[in-house]
Formats: sequence, C-alpha cells, structure tokens
Amino acid sequence: MIKKIYFIILVSILTAGSISAQTVDIHFNGMGFLDNREYKEFVLRSRTYSGTRLALDVGLNLDSVHHFIVGVNGLHEFGANPFFLKVNPVAYYSFTGKSWLFNAGEFPREGLLTDYPRAMLNDTLRYYRPNVEGLLTKFHNDHVSETVWIDWISRQTNTDREQFLFGFSGKYQPFLNGPFYLSHYFFMLHDAGPAIAIPNDHIQDNGAAQVKLGLNFSHKTFLDSLSFEAGGMLSLERTRGIDGFQKPVGFVANAYLSYKRFALFDEFYKGDGHNITFGDAYYQRKTYNRLDIIFTPFLYNGLRGQFILSLHQTPGYFSNQEAFRLTYDIGRKRLLKFKD
Repeated sequence: MIKKIYFIILVSILTAGSISAQTVDIHFNGMGFLDNREYKEFVLRSRTYSGTRLALDVGLNLDSVHHFIVGVNGLHEFGANPFFLKVNPVAYYSFTGKSWLFNAGEFPREGLLTDYPRAMLNDTLRYYRPNVEGLLTKFHNDHVSETVWIDWISRQTNTDREQFLFGFSGKYQPFLNGPFYLSHYFFMLHDAGPAIAIPNDHIQDNGAAQVKLGLNFSHKTFLDSLSFEAGGMLSLERTRGIDGFQKPVGFVANAYLSYKRFALFDEFYKGDGHNITFGDAYYQRKTYNRLDIIFTPFLYNGLRGQFILSLHQTPGYFSNQEAFRLTYDIGRKRLLKFKD
C-alpha cells in the first residue's frame, strides 16, 4: 500500500508543472457528544459516552483536483486525564474529480462511510475511530454511486494482530427524479494472529451485507423528508480451520420522516441472530425495533445540535437511550495563494 501511495504522490508532483496557481487552506471541525445508554438486554454495554472531538488540518491544493492534507484529530472524554488522551494523525492525498474521489492515507470517515447501517458498523465508531487508515475511491454520477475502501485496524507485530476491514457500498437510481432506488452495503473484517503464533489461534473472517429497495418522497409531500427502505441482511462468520462460513440472514426495514426541526427514524429487523464484530449488538437478537425521536434546536451555517431519544424493543425487553450531539464545520478557508 505504501508503494502505491508514493507512486500516486510522485505522479501528482510530476504533473503539477502545468499548474498556474496553488493554494494553502485550513479546515477546522469537531463534535461534542453525550450518549447515555440504558440497555436492559446488555448490562455491560449500559454506559455513557461523552466527550469532544476536534480536528484541524492544513491542505496544499496543487490545483482543483490534487490535494495534500495534514493535521490532527484529538478526542477528550469528559473527566479524562490527561486532556486529549487520544490524538489521531490526519495525512492523506486526495483526488477530487467531477465523477471520482480517491483518498490515500489517514483521512476522516465522516461523510464517506457514516451512511453504513448501524447493524454493520455501529455508531460509536464516530466517537472513537474518526479516520480511515488506507484507501478509498468513489465514483458517482446522476444515477450511480459506488464506494470501495480498505481500512487497517492493526498492523501485525510479534504481539499485535493483523486486522483490516474492506468493503464497498453504493446506490442505483434508475430515474433521475424518480422515487425508486436500490442500495447495497458490504464489508469484511480479516483478523489474523501476531507474528509469534498463539497456540490454538485461528484466522477469523467476519462481515455482513445488506441490499435494500428504497422509496424517497422527500419534498413531494408537506414533509421535508420522507423515505422507506426494505431488504435483506446477511452476515458471514468463519474461523478458518474450524468451520466454514456461518450465514445468518434476516429482513431489514426502515422509515425516515422529518418536518422542520423534528424527525423520526424507525428501524426493524426480523431473522437470525448475527455476531458482527463492528455491528450493533442488538442484531444478535432475532427480533428488534429501534425508534429515534430527533429534535434539532441548533442549526446554523455548519453547526448542528441534536437531541435524540432512542427506544429499543426486543422480545421481553424495552430499553432507552438519550443522546445530544453537536457538530460544527467551518469549511475550508484559504490561507495562501501563490504561482509557480
């Protein structure tokens, strides 16, 4: 992967000779969160996540499509000591063409992979794993979008495991202004042992897929947004040398509506229980429904503050979750402009 990144950087530099002007810009964004979870089904997961995440980076724009970005993304959990206990580097090359996006390095996952269903990639990744470390490419036009990516979780050493995620997702809309669309999501976790073998340890593969048919009636009713999705879900679980792929399946459906500052989002699942490493634990149950009641009191020029009451229902249990999230993004601001 490193050789590929160096090759891309070299090509970009060699082709920069025809560039008449280059710019340097700065980008600041962040998120504050308070997420209290009262899970009767999962007592050990009933905890409160709280903190502030701040990101600052500087970008060198060789032209309108070639960019190099470096910076930091730091997390402070309320009450933790020392301050900003965890800081992630941001360092990547980005190509942003008319129909193509390509990122290589350590870059924010926000807006790129955050549309994955929570059954597959849970929402705490937004708090504790803000970056993708690897490669991502996206193609999009008026009818099709497709994203392919790989994300390294852990590099193999004598004691650390080799772990990485890879996946793809996309959407197909046959009619430009029509309500129908087809969406799909897939990812797989490859989990191998450290360089010094552990007795009775085995390579594991763990992933999931969803395919859904959707209807989007946003701005076609008095509501601001109205959409429905329904389809199938499959997970893939294997311990190499022990068994073949286990393939639990089920039915998924969701509905979203919003009007002004209020919104409702309902998710329903029925089928086999899943054991997805990075997925929401509720999908271990064979029947599950989640209703999010959302109020957005703060909404202004890159700033969004939301209160979310989540009601979780499984056979014999009713649980609740309360969250407040404040996100802010000032956008990219130019610092310098210079010519060759």
